[in-house]
Amino acid sequence: MTSTQFAALKDVVDAQFGLISHTQLRALGFPHSRVRHRVESGLWQAVLHGVYAVSSGPISREMALEAALLFGGGAAVLSHHTAAEEWGMIRAEPARPVHITVPYGRSAVTQPPTVVGAGLASTSLCHREGTVVHPGVVVHRSRAHEYIAVDTDQPRTSRADTALDVAIAEPTARDAFTRLIALVTNARIPLRDIRRRMEERRPRRYRKTLLDAVRLLADGVQSVLEYRYATDVEDAHGLPRARRQSPVVVDGRTLFEDCDYSDHGVPLIVRLDGRRAHAMAEVAFRDRRRDNAAELQGRPRLVYGFDEVTKNPCVVAQEVETVLVREGWSRPGENPCRACEWSRSAQTP
Repeated sequence: MTSTQFAALKDVVDAQFGLISHTQLRALGFPHSRVRHRVESGLWQAVLHGVYAVSSGPISREMALEAALLFGGGAAVLSHHTAAEEWGMIRAEPARPVHITVPYGRSAVTQPPTVVGAGLASTSLCHREGTVVHPGVVVHRSRAHEYIAVDTDQPRTSRADTALDVAIAEPTARDAFTRLIALVTNARIPLRDIRRRMEERRPRRYRKTLLDAVRLLADGVQSVLEYRYATDVEDAHGLPRARRQSPVVVDGRTLFEDCDYSDHGVPLIVRLDGRRAHAMAEVAFRDRRRDNAAELQGRPRLVYGFDEVTKNPCVVAQEVETVLVREGWSRPGENPCRACEWSRSAQTP
């Protein structure tokens, strides 16, 4: 190899976190026999099929992602759960396969994890048999590929496309519903972006469910806890839908109440505290000031956390209904909740 070829090889490797593909090596005039020798001697590592690390050390996350992109070809982008991890929407799991999306027509196929075999382990001091070098690659295809990518250092799907892809990958419609709400609210993805992407790139499944989730978000639901309260407490028990994110001025600042029943002639406020809601002193102080403001206005208020709403929605509904009725609300029909009906029948002697 000439000095010019070596310099070109070094430039490619430096730009790709110490990685290079078989196609790139061939273009640089690096013979396959030399690649095989370096891998078998433990100087290089075969990270994925046709993708090599020019070192024998551990593969970092950046290297694992770059290897997947090189494997997928020049148009590949990080997508689905991997893009969600990179956007900070979900927690990164190093053992999870890297998801990429390529245009239709590309030949890349899903790859299992790369594991050190007995042959390499017997000749290299740097490798142990069974060690996972790379967690593998899941390949997706999209006809809208050119419209979904964001040009980051390692290209990935847009936040809206990522949220929809992850939701659509859920095993059930209910899981997809909950997942989309969690991703949109936690990542603060503009609802207009979700709507536009759903119109331009129609979901292959769960379309009606995801549209229902978007409508609920448009009504002001801003967390999974608020979603569970709306569906498992209000809807399931025939209670009126509260106004979401109702503004209230406290100490000259505009804050927002989670659920306000004033539209139904009842001044009840229901506050929903997430599991980490009081981790910050500023948040705890803000909530105390809201409580005091409601008390000074003579407004009844109830406060529930994630466990109460998700594990005991019937109890929460009974308490909310008690205050609503006390303040003048009348139920227009029977309570439709079968669990409540079963509980009443079980208590009847």
